[in-house]
Amino acid sequence: MSEHGFHVHGPHDHELEHATHHAASHGSDSGMINQIALFTAVIATVGAIFSYMGGATQANAGLLKNEAAIRKTEASNQWNYFQAKSTKQALAEASRDLSPPDKQAFYQGKIDRYEKEKNEIKTTAEKIEAQAVEADKASEEQMHQHHRWAQATTALQVSIALAAIALLTKKKWLEWGMFGLGAVGVAVGVLAVMHI
Repeated sequence: MSEHGFHVHGPHDHELEHATHHAASHGSDSGMINQIALFTAVIATVGAIFSYMGGATQANAGLLKNEAAIRKTEASNQWNYFQAKSTKQALAEASRDLSPPDKQAFYQGKIDRYEKEKNEIKTTAEKIEAQAVEADKASEEQMHQHHRWAQATTALQVSIALAAIALLTKKKWLEWGMFGLGAVGVAVGVLAVMHI
């Protein structure tokens, strides 16, 4: 690290330096090392993007779920208001039926007004309930997409781990596994982009 200071290598750093020095002196593994290094850099970059998208979709799902809860509360308030108008209407009907004929028209006017107000309240409540259902559905879609991003990111992280092991052990089958898992991760990321 420094010319004048204390220098500490991590085990991975030491192994990479050893492998690089060995490849330079023998020339046999340099292609594998370069290939794995390039693959790891590309997959790490793609994984970082997938991780960001996973976090963004999770945040969106939470916001939409919150919006659905707010709409459900608003709809409940409207239905409570509808019930209050129904109770007033029932009282006006009872008052009309028990009052003398000259007062019945007054109560019938109230009954008609309450009926009209109830219909308006019902329409509003149903509209708000539909908004709550839409927000819930959108939240579920965002969570599904979040899970796809998380699956893709996990596959890429395991692929990077296999790359490190392949580099240290020089096992060709691990290198193929690294490429395979990288391809799976990218494919699942494409599914996330396509909302599948």
